[in-house]
Amino acid sequence: MKTVGNIHGVTAPDWDELRHGMVEKQLQGRGIVDARVLEAMRRVPRHLFVPEAHRTHSYDDRALSIDFGQTISQPFMNALMLQTLALAGTEKVLEIGSGTGYQAALLGHLAKEIHSIEILPELAAQARANLAALGITNVTVHPIDGSEGLSEKAPFDAILVAAGAPDVPPALLEQLAPGGKLLIPLGDRKLQALTLIIRNDSRFMRETLTPCAFVPLRGAFGWPQA
Repeated sequence: MKTVGNIHGVTAPDWDELRHGMVEKQLQGRGIVDARVLEAMRRVPRHLFVPEAHRTHSYDDRALSIDFGQTISQPFMNALMLQTLALAGTEKVLEIGSGTGYQAALLGHLAKEIHSIEILPELAAQARANLAALGITNVTVHPIDGSEGLSEKAPFDAILVAAGAPDVPPALLEQLAPGGKLLIPLGDRKLQALTLIIRNDSRFMRETLTPCAFVPLRGAFGWPQA
């Protein structure tokens, strides 16, 4: 790892170089071609959303632990989900599972209005602080049960769920706008399939994209005691 600077005898990683290397090798090298997604991931400093204990691994090709048994997703999975949504910049988006706010920050560069839900109030507070520190003002973090969606702000052009669910929460289908896209990991507690759902009036078309492993969805329509 290349380092730059020396503060109190501790060398600091070259975060910019690591971040650009992540984009080139992990994303472009594996089929991420959406220029807006790539640029967002070049701009958002992932290491600021990673706890100090794991920060040196911020740009590794893997998910990392954050607080309260949760994780920040693998960068490639973030990019794949965002590329699948194909956001143009005018959309209203609902994110379920803010964590420390990294994916919400990426969405802030890709869409017009983002509502991000985090059921754990301590993490919601972290996400708010991280987003504010970066001057991202088009993301609102809500400390509520994401499995019930956010009906007062519906409909949404896109809904992104960053937690594995046993089935699609009915409220999320109801809150998806016609023509909107919903991305959700469906399966059991340990292994899921990333699933794309597109609303066509009252019909919902499903497509299974790739195996994945997310933390369990909590809440009324998530896993019991998850």
